[in-house]
Amino acid sequence: MAAIVHTEAGRVHGASENGLSVYRGIPYAAPPIGALRFRVAQPHPGWDDVLDCESFRPISPQIPNEALDSMVGAAPQEQSEDCLFLNVWTPDTDDAARPVMVWIHGGAFTIGSGSERIYDGATLAARGDVVVVTINYRLGALGFLHLPAFEESNFGMRDQVAALRWVRDNIANFGGDPSNITIFGESAGGMSVSSLMGSPEAQGLFHKAIPQSGAGHHGIDDPQAVTHGEQFCELLGVDPSDADALQTAEVSDIIAAQAKLEEQMLYVAMEGGKQPEMPFRPIIDGEFLTEMPIDAVRAGQAAGVAALIGCLDEESKLFAAMVPTEPPNEEDAVAVLDGLHGDGRKLYDIYRAAREARGELVTPYEIQTAASGDELFRVPAVRLLDAQSEQSDQTWCYLFDWKSPMLDGALGSCHALDIPFVFGTHGVASEFAGEGVAANALAEFTMDTWLAFAKTGNPATEQMPAWPQWDAETRQTVVLGESVRVEDNFRGEEVAAWEGVL
Repeated sequence: MAAIVHTEAGRVHGASENGLSVYRGIPYAAPPIGALRFRVAQPHPGWDDVLDCESFRPISPQIPNEALDSMVGAAPQEQSEDCLFLNVWTPDTDDAARPVMVWIHGGAFTIGSGSERIYDGATLAARGDVVVVTINYRLGALGFLHLPAFEESNFGMRDQVAALRWVRDNIANFGGDPSNITIFGESAGGMSVSSLMGSPEAQGLFHKAIPQSGAGHHGIDDPQAVTHGEQFCELLGVDPSDADALQTAEVSDIIAAQAKLEEQMLYVAMEGGKQPEMPFRPIIDGEFLTEMPIDAVRAGQAAGVAALIGCLDEESKLFAAMVPTEPPNEEDAVAVLDGLHGDGRKLYDIYRAAREARGELVTPYEIQTAASGDELFRVPAVRLLDAQSEQSDQTWCYLFDWKSPMLDGALGSCHALDIPFVFGTHGVASEFAGEGVAANALAEFTMDTWLAFAKTGNPATEQMPAWPQWDAETRQTVVLGESVRVEDNFRGEEVAAWEGVL
């Protein structure tokens, strides 16, 4: 058994595992159940006895994505509205004041948890002598339903803020340094990191940020969020002005209505050749967010925060594999690009010429997935890099081009492929991530890079001692894959095609 640690809410004990102390399922806020459903997280009332924190506790209610779970090796977990727990991996519960890394999971703000095997913090904590924290937060309608009937909103994002406050107030007792906290996350977790960078409510709760495949363009304005809330209520069969009915609705009915709304919006987007919207995501409510996160960052909301920002080279191939369809012809691809850009023909020709010049595949499928990934991830990342580099000289860019061996290589360097290399958990997802000498070397380099950044705000390592700072003119990017290299203005022709669009 690991040492008993005092938190502000009570004492906890964890497990001793391979030289680490691990505390799973620590409550960081009061259970958001009953009258606290659709309320901002409240302080936990505390407990008297020593709380057993050797096992993970329930995750936010959700309908798992079976296709994705099968790819990354995720296993079923217990679900409950009582889900506001976090997990800590620490080398020791002494006073060494280690850097702290807080992971925010992704999953389109509707799936996922901090207790998935791929997010196991043990290897990262041991390799870097850091404290790793992973968190749950409320998802879907329970976390992001926005209606005038409620006095509050952004419940899921404010759960993240509550977790960061817990870290600030308690992590020293777990061997961590509350004055050196890095937040990092991927996909919706990356979007969460960027939203926290843009939120006045999160200011001062972290010092470094790593948004992976998620930048600052994914907030939703108040009227649109209300519209989505009303559509949700119609599917639930509840009047959107009836807060009591929403408060007492069965959680299974809430999750079912949420899934129906997502399905409807996906169908409408596909019919219109557009990217599917996420109906539940951070809301520009005038409090947690006063403007789109990218605009808040540009205005200096995260001034002085060191940032390591990036994505993968072929992000959208994961989504294409999860919803298999016939490969598009050129006409189909141009129509999809029309929905993304406004001038699909021009965009298609730019991508084809640039890829052809580099000796890359120029099929309609390759061009469509490349443009789709850029619209969702690469171009927002560049905009966030440009914005934050005006506020902090510790702004850095990476890009993964390692390719997955899964599906005979069809996934390429797809969305989420960076995660097992960041955590050193590629062994538990070897079919997805790959294995062998090269995979091990990439995992070691990636972990060392993230750890160096968490410690100092500079990602430079012995292997890459002169990591270039981001400059809006040269746009130097460190590419991580079979080899590690520096590229000037990586895929600059394609990125330039989005000027004035996003």
